[in-house]
Amino acid sequence: GRDTDEHEARDQLAAFCDAGGTLVDTADVYVDGASERIVGALVGDVCARQDVVIATKAASRPGTERRFDASRGYLLSSLDASLRRLGTDYVDLWQFHAWDSLTPIEETLSAADEAVRSGKARYAGISNYCGWQTAWACAWQRAYPGRAPLVASQVEYSLLQRGIEREVVPALAEAGAGILAWSPLGRGVLTGKYRTGTPSDSRAASEHFTDFVRPFMDDRSRHIVDAVMTAASGLGVAPLEVALAWV
Repeated sequence: GRDTDEHEARDQLAAFCDAGGTLVDTADVYVDGASERIVGALVGDVCARQDVVIATKAASRPGTERRFDASRGYLLSSLDASLRRLGTDYVDLWQFHAWDSLTPIEETLSAADEAVRSGKARYAGISNYCGWQTAWACAWQRAYPGRAPLVASQVEYSLLQRGIEREVVPALAEAGAGILAWSPLGRGVLTGKYRTGTPSDSRAASEHFTDFVRPFMDDRSRHIVDAVMTAASGLGVAPLEVALAWV
């Protein structure tokens, strides 16, 4: 929807499904909904709906006075809008994109209960919650019979970003919930493609993503990438295979 047009997206999805891939993760705010619209146009054409797991997110409102809104009303209306854009009557995993300090957690989680109960979402999850937020949300859902359990948290995790190991990972393990790692390749840096410069077709060269990649272009990251490259060479595999295998 921005640096990747619909034709490139079609080729990517076809290659992904042919290789056995099943999970397509997006969000309502990615390119103002364009990502969901493109995914919705391709699923059913490139691959059968039942052959893919579609995950999306709600609660993020970039560019507004209220950066995150996890109120029940906003979340449920966002889910309905996501379903229209995706061209499906359900998503397999619906995630709350970030913690909203202005909304009581019980109100936020009541939206998950309603979404699962109505069949609009098969499962509910969270994203980018810190340790105590993760524990609180998971415990709340476990404390009351009939509530939709939080099955996973989508958080950044890679050899370059291991902060979740302190509190988030133990909280999820105790709750019996899974981890959906975003940017497991260290925002692309762990592929080794930035060792000698910035490729013109890379995200670091994109005006939309250069600030996203820059935090991992430091000396600490460089040493880790060198170690990954050494391991990959010794194993006879690509660096990204080492990075993914570690996660």
